Amino acid sequence: MNEFFLVVLYQPLFNLLIGIYHILPWKDLGLAIIILTLLIKLILFYPSLKAMRAQKALQDVQPKLAELKKKYANDKEELGKQIMSFYKENKVNPLSSCLPVLIQLPILWALFKVFFAGLATDPQTGLIVVDQLNNLYEPLRSIYQTTPINHMFLGFVNLAATKNIPLAVLSGVAQFLQAKMLSTKKAAVQTPASKDEALAASMNKQMLYFFPIITIIFGFQFPAGVTLYWLFSTLFTWVQQLIFLRDRTNNTHTPSASAKKPELPAKSKS
Repeated sequence: MNEFFLVVLYQPLFNLLIGIYHILPWKDLGLAIIILTLLIKLILFYPSLKAMRAQKALQDVQPKLAELKKKYANDKEELGKQIMSFYKENKVNPLSSCLPVLIQLPILWALFKVFFAGLATDPQTGLIVVDQLNNLYEPLRSIYQTTPINHMFLGFVNLAATKNIPLAVLSGVAQFLQAKMLSTKKAAVQTPASKDEALAASMNKQMLYFFPIITIIFGFQFPAGVTLYWLFSTLFTWVQQLIFLRDRTNNTHTPSASAKKPELPAKSKS
């Protein structure tokens, strides 16, 4: 499995990053990281969009599911049948929001490893360390066997150094804005059967502030190159959410989108 991860995911992404860095006239590693992050986001755009739509569909049916849970609270077997029937009638797949994310995780993990470990260099020479140099394809391996990597972004940000406060704070702010965008779009709880959704909304509100703080803490401790990737990955996700919400708003105002609402299944006959 480790060999598969290395050959199929890690090495191609690592070589793509160094290749982008190599062809840039300014040899700016920060710009190479931003470009690679954008390319990966574009590749994963539709799987991510599909996951967002599926997650929103699940959120929309939570009040009706809460009614079912309340109605069949004392009959777990019948509750299971009713929930499955409800999903089928409303064409909602509870796993559809997970599958696209699971597909993306190995790629995102490999990308993170590239930024975290792949750019390790000898502090004396600036050359990529030998174990990482071996992951480069020819002719990049021959070139960077004797050519040092410039870790400066825009000439003044050292991407190999840790404790970069501005980048860490910007990453936390971006994380907050990304989460805030979705939380402000959720509908208010309107039925007594939606208390579970209210509890979930309360937890989401806490996470709204918790994750940005965690992002700042880790962003401060990580090399600035990793934090830069984190920042722009969040910004690109924020743009993707804008597209998703705009698309959803446009669809909501069409008759076909507003005509059909989630319906409870008819009680099955014993």
